[in-house]
Amino acid sequence: MHHPYRNGMAARDLQGAVWQKSRHSNSQGACVEFAKLPDGGVAVRNSRFPDGPALIYTPAEVEAMLLGVKDGEFDHLVRD
Repeated sequence: MHHPYRNGMAARDLQGAVWQKSRHSNSQGACVEFAKLPDGGVAVRNSRFPDGPALIYTPAEVEAMLLGVKDGEFDHLVRD
């Protein structure tokens, strides 16, 4: 099956994408945004560059990342 989405494509080219960011994002716009795609994939972009590249992940990849975040596996990336 051919998917119309590819890693690194311009986020603006993801027709119909509804971007969502965390309510914990700061007021300067430094946040990561996610959009569920019609084919089930999940797109991720940097809110500071909304027309920049989007990375595309499968639901399983996003689930694994979210479980790791919930378990604290990545806490060392933002703490001293």
